[in-house]
Amino acid sequence: MPFLGQDWRSPGWSWIKTEDGWKRFEYFNHKLGDNINELSLEELDNDKENVYVGDVCEVAAKKRKKDLFNNNTKSQFLFQERWIYVQKESTRERHGYCTLGEAFNRLDFSSAIQDVRRFNYVVKLLQLIAKSQLTSLSGAAQKNYFNVLEKIVRKVLDDHQNPRLVKALLNDLSSTLCILIREVGKSVLIGNINIWVCRLETILNWQQQLNSLQIPKQVSNGMTLSDLPLHMQSNILYKFSDACDIINLGQATPTLHMLSEDRQLWKKLCKFHFAEKQFCRHLILSEKGHVDWKLMFFTLRKYYPQKEQYGDTLQFCKHCSILFWNDRHLALIFKDSGHPCTANDPDSCLTPVSPQHFIDLFKF
Repeated sequence: MPFLGQDWRSPGWSWIKTEDGWKRFEYFNHKLGDNINELSLEELDNDKENVYVGDVCEVAAKKRKKDLFNNNTKSQFLFQERWIYVQKESTRERHGYCTLGEAFNRLDFSSAIQDVRRFNYVVKLLQLIAKSQLTSLSGAAQKNYFNVLEKIVRKVLDDHQNPRLVKALLNDLSSTLCILIREVGKSVLIGNINIWVCRLETILNWQQQLNSLQIPKQVSNGMTLSDLPLHMQSNILYKFSDACDIINLGQATPTLHMLSEDRQLWKKLCKFHFAEKQFCRHLILSEKGHVDWKLMFFTLRKYYPQKEQYGDTLQFCKHCSILFWNDRHLALIFKDSGHPCTANDPDSCLTPVSPQHFIDLFKF
């Protein structure tokens, strides 16, 4: 049985001030030898005073370093993992549960935005969090959220790709922050109100930069999209699932504009996003008696959600309750499932996780 003294918390080492600086005070130092009993009470009192002053100075120095780190650093140093265990309740083996903020911190979203297949997925997830889940994040998760957002904005400003998605994200986030700041006291905000005002000013500054973004015209001496045959240009348009992308591409050249107005193209887009039962409720005919599929698509979009499509998403293993990024290259080369799965057929247990499903996983 261990011996417990009066202070069983073990306050740590004691220090004394010497001419050479602060040194650790060892009560049974071999240098003292038998002379330890010769220490006077006055010397011991001085030592206690030096120890107390040393502790106060050490705590003050640590606090200054911590404040300086929090004020100067822009990145949150978190341990990033390939997978996390989604725990919704306490069991005999595991206590506690995984929250949305913890999952956002531990999964590597900063690296995911560098992958062109995962960029849209991360942007959509941040947009959903901005609409409804921002105040439920912890302070560390909120800091990590805005750090990832800053990297997204810098990436768009550098490579001039996907500005429309980021503009929609910033619009929703600025609206949420305006409501939170205006109704301060009704909602719980982590941190000082000045921090949120500074974040709102930063977002407004990013919006101005994106609105004034000028995409330079690329001069190429090789083959361009306009040099391809018409049927190949049409096949490229048929691969698009976003109506705004089709319209924007149709503004490039008169030929692409003609191809972007194809009725069969918009018919295919309507059937991809919506069910046939929804067509009958909002059937729109043109002057010639034909179905105006383009106008019908934008009408249906007002009443029904569109089908989401991403190049790569998070995966959830129903057998292990593990959420992870699946690296397809490692899966093909090394037959790696992306997480320590104990199932006989790991691929049959995997389910793609949409951004909304990711948030729903942590609603207990």
